[in-house]
Amino acid sequence: MKILVIGLGSMGRRRIRLMSSLDENIQIRGVDLSKDRQEQAMKECNIISYSSLKEAIIDFRPDSAFVCTSPITHGDIVLECLSNNLNVFTEINLLSNWYEEALKLAKDKNLKLFISSTPMYRKEIQFIASKIKNEEVNYIYHVGQYLPDWHPWESYKNFFVANPKTSGIREIFAIEMPWLIRTFGEIECFNVNSSKMSNLDIDYCDNYVLNLKHMNNNKGVICFDIVSRYPQRNLEIYNENLHIFWDGKPDGLKQYSIEEKCLKNISLYDTIIQNKNYTGSIIENAYTDEILDFISMLKNNSKPKYTFVEDYNVLKLIDKFEVENAE
Repeated sequence: MKILVIGLGSMGRRRIRLMSSLDENIQIRGVDLSKDRQEQAMKECNIISYSSLKEAIIDFRPDSAFVCTSPITHGDIVLECLSNNLNVFTEINLLSNWYEEALKLAKDKNLKLFISSTPMYRKEIQFIASKIKNEEVNYIYHVGQYLPDWHPWESYKNFFVANPKTSGIREIFAIEMPWLIRTFGEIECFNVNSSKMSNLDIDYCDNYVLNLKHMNNNKGVICFDIVSRYPQRNLEIYNENLHIFWDGKPDGLKQYSIEEKCLKNISLYDTIIQNKNYTGSIIENAYTDEILDFISMLKNNSKPKYTFVEDYNVLKLIDKFEVENAE
């Protein structure tokens, strides 16, 4: 298998590192316009890299590509990869104006399209989904982290979160909404409240509070923001039969025991792989499982946990959140 990783920033290097640990027979090369990032990838990952996608395709002749660039560039790159007969794994997308063309092109050429949705692979989320499968529940969910802390090695003004089209808030929605909908059900109706409450140099709202009603009568309040100085991922789910808490960390899942009247820790991992450069709620295990799912899709024609069609609908829903807020 010959895989080209397009974009050698932190996510691209993470994908290379994890793929290299999975199978030594996978041949990996990279593409990035930045010579500094090429050199960093060579130093950290020991790979050959190119400055142009066209050059990489001609010289390396890959069969698949990982698109790990800024989300605003994904559309053109994915379409170019498909046009050159490459299967595509793309990190989360924040714009969907190219989805229909990509889906048609992939179908016509019999190529695989895979969209990242890493939370789907978290064991904690899979556990929660299994517990509430036949329950009607309420939930409260807060996700937030101060935007300048997202990439402490660079200014938030220098990467995609500064652009209102690919804002930090929109990225949180794109990460969280797929698993929330999968777990709690399709959304029947919602109410949006948002504002800009910080002094951040951005031209969009920095905090959203939504009331959601799902079609199966589950109800939720979600608070997403880029102003929380202490990184937050706190979830509480309850009804008369269960009460679950999760702080986003792999050892932070708890369930209240009605019989014993106390909280019980739920342990789901034999080994936890973490990168010290990221918050404690981010673990490498899910990223690895996601790559394995893509490889299985290529080798065995298996269905991924999350599809481009589902993501298209989620992005259109996020558009509605923003439209209602604008009104």
